[in-house]
Amino acid sequence: MDKIDLKKELKNLYNPSTKEVTFVDVPAMNFLSVNGEGAPTSLLYSEAIEALFSLAYTLKFMVKKTKGIDYAVMPLEGLWWVEDMTKFNADRKEEWKWTAMIMQPKYVTVDDFASAIEQVKKKKKPVALPKVKFESFNEGPSAQIMYIGPFSAEGPTIAKIHTYIQNSGHSLSGKHHEIYLNNPAITAPEKLKTILRQPMK
Repeated sequence: MDKIDLKKELKNLYNPSTKEVTFVDVPAMNFLSVNGEGAPTSLLYSEAIEALFSLAYTLKFMVKKTKGIDYAVMPLEGLWWVEDMTKFNADRKEEWKWTAMIMQPKYVTVDDFASAIEQVKKKKKPVALPKVKFESFNEGPSAQIMYIGPFSAEGPTIAKIHTYIQNSGHSLSGKHHEIYLNNPAITAPEKLKTILRQPMK
């Protein structure tokens, strides 16, 4: 059986520097995703996460059984935005729109997704399951950094990324992107690792 370490294969995307903002060109990848709006503490966001992980683990075991490929489920990711991104404010999260998502390796197909939906319906039937999509996301040129600390203190680091992009002669493009490398339910806030990413043009 082949064991795949996706984080290692995509080290430039999932293990950036903690000290400085760096540029990266993010290729198109497939994701399980759910769209919503409101703060990350909202019930809708919790329901989205439950549905995403139920499907992600079902797909992992399906691919392991049917294709002989074993891989670790990738971390939860989030796109966060407001209609006017110049007014994007980390202190006003209740105004944010979001897409919660989990990257899927190339071994996972649309047919696999459809089969997994049916399996999860029979076992758990999470509330947000009908909202989950399987789609490609092409982010392109972006700036990112690894942030360590509580979500409530991200603001200055987000501002640092934005300033870096603007000072390099680029402008913000697309949605603020976060990748959560720890489970906040069992990790101390000061030890949380979050990749903060901003597309640019």
